[in-house]
Amino acid sequence: MRNLFLAAIFLISLSSMAQKLGPDHIIGVWQSEDYKIEFFKQGDIYSAKLLWSREMFEPDGNTPKKDVHNPDENLRDRPIKGITHITELVYGGGEYKNGKLYSVQDGNTYSFKGELQSENELETRAFKGVTLLGRTIHWTRVP
Repeated sequence: MRNLFLAAIFLISLSSMAQKLGPDHIIGVWQSEDYKIEFFKQGDIYSAKLLWSREMFEPDGNTPKKDVHNPDENLRDRPIKGITHITELVYGGGEYKNGKLYSVQDGNTYSFKGELQSENELETRAFKGVTLLGRTIHWTRVP
């Protein structure tokens, strides 16, 4: 019983820590296993640009890949490095929601949401339709 009580206290403290961080705490550079992005804010909207990915460069290792899968033919010649690919993210109720993630890998746009797990940990989910049909990505803040 005591262990259950301690576990509950721990979970509540983690939840309250994330809520105390404030919505702008997402601003900055974050890295996952496959990506590095930088969140920024315009008005009340959060967005992120792609700084690095495992598949960002051509086989020569220097030439940035182009956005060849973009549904807009006029954008297919732009390099993927630096594009703003997370948009329309808003903060409410302790989480970031209603965002859009443009995937350079397939040219599709997915729904996007996230939640700060701690000061330096962010969990996001990109999905099509329902959250169950999506992918979770864990991010760590990069100094």
